[in-house]
Amino acid sequence: MNKMNISGARALEQQGPLAVYQARIASGDLKSDPDQARVIERLNQLWQELAQKPPQPAAPSKGLLAGLMRRIKAPEPVPCPRGLYIVGRVGRGKTMVMDLFFGCAPVQRKERIHFLRFMQDVHQKLHALKAANPGMSDPIPPLAKTIAGRAELLCFDEFQVNDIADAMILGRLFEALFAAGVVIVATSNTEPGELFQNRPGADAFKPFIAIIKRELDTVELDSQRDYRRGRQQDRETWLVPADTKAKTRLDEIFARYAQGETAQPVTLEFSGRSFEVDQAAGVVARFDFNSLCGKPRGPNDYLALAKQFTVLVIDDIPKMGQDEANLARRFITLIDALYDNGNLLFASAEATPDQLFTTGEGSDAFARTASRLAEMGSESWLTQGAKAAQAAHRLSRA
Repeated sequence: MNKMNISGARALEQQGPLAVYQARIASGDLKSDPDQARVIERLNQLWQELAQKPPQPAAPSKGLLAGLMRRIKAPEPVPCPRGLYIVGRVGRGKTMVMDLFFGCAPVQRKERIHFLRFMQDVHQKLHALKAANPGMSDPIPPLAKTIAGRAELLCFDEFQVNDIADAMILGRLFEALFAAGVVIVATSNTEPGELFQNRPGADAFKPFIAIIKRELDTVELDSQRDYRRGRQQDRETWLVPADTKAKTRLDEIFARYAQGETAQPVTLEFSGRSFEVDQAAGVVARFDFNSLCGKPRGPNDYLALAKQFTVLVIDDIPKMGQDEANLARRFITLIDALYDNGNLLFASAEATPDQLFTTGEGSDAFARTASRLAEMGSESWLTQGAKAAQAAHRLSRA
């Protein structure tokens, strides 16, 4: 939106996401895309429904008189607008259209969050509730009440379920959120009916799929173009093959971002867990691929790593076969965390991202990771990441 002044942008937001989308096309910021326009029109409908929805009342007063007045003046329940589940292949603009809607959404209490980060927060808060209330039999209802209290609109980017612990929580949590009137919009590369399928415990997850289909309208966004591809690429971000020449180049990159600080192994401590980092210096960390993804790590580990270091260097990423689905899944989770956090990534690998994992369980989903890696190698990503690295470096020395 660099060609639209701030006041004009705010005025357009008052007209809804469709008006903003059309203005961005007219200004040249976006290219016209019929499939995106169709999804924007559906989001515009939701925007109108939210605008017409009466605001949720404040917390009720206490006392006998207040209780009597509530019974006399109890408003008629207003149907809650149906949320959206936007699904399609990688790079088609799902996140862009959802973010455009979120910026216009006419509600004060709203949150836009990557789903991986949301589930990390859920697990942490459930742990805290249990620790603070040892006799509590079920912490999910109070957690849902807390979430609903801070957001009547939740927008989730990259909705995906890979963890059995997440799968066991989601059904009851989302049932409670919908009952509290929370509206949800989500983007995903996976159809609702395919979430967490062909995994141990998949049958127990089917009631959650039924809830999603009941409460959300599924809208497909499947443009012909992958918008993450075709950006100007910086060849030094992904080095193939992982030979001596690549190692030397990564040594230079590590030293550049270390800015004179001494490299040494460090251990991150968080939430009762520890994460051993092969080499770290200031804002940059370096790993051999096996030490980073060959161990039983989860989303919380990679999110902690992404928050601690602005730049990550990985040596010797191998091609993964059909028997290495768990290894590939950890790598997907790692890239999700780095991408969502805006980290810089430099790596040496046996093959290009498209060729790393082509057969085996989850190989179709790996296309999203390859697309994200393409974007993370673009000049625009590097420019933003370098600015963040400089800011982090100055902060560390302040």
